[in-house]
Amino acid sequence: MSDHRRDRGHALPWMMMVVAAAMTLVVIAVRLAIVVDDAARARTAADAAALAGAAAGEPTARDLAERNGTELLSSEHTWRGARAEVRVVDVQARAEASATTV
Repeated sequence: MSDHRRDRGHALPWMMMVVAAAMTLVVIAVRLAIVVDDAARARTAADAAALAGAAAGEPTARDLAERNGTELLSSEHTWRGARAEVRVVDVQARAEASATTV
């Protein structure tokens, strides 16, 4: 008798494990992409809020941050311009902008 009768059905558990591992990697990749996107949005919004704060003051910086879907955590004038800190979901970013023109 041949041994291939005992080997029958072994491929299904292996395929299930491979599919489960692939799905886990996809979930991790999607979550990582969301975090990276939030970080980029936070940096961009912080830059924009700092520029707006340097040019027109804190109310404009706050308005711009809210229009970008972020929360302005702090905005302050410095001797060089303005500094802003924003939050997107769980990611925070800071930026500083100069009020001088080049």
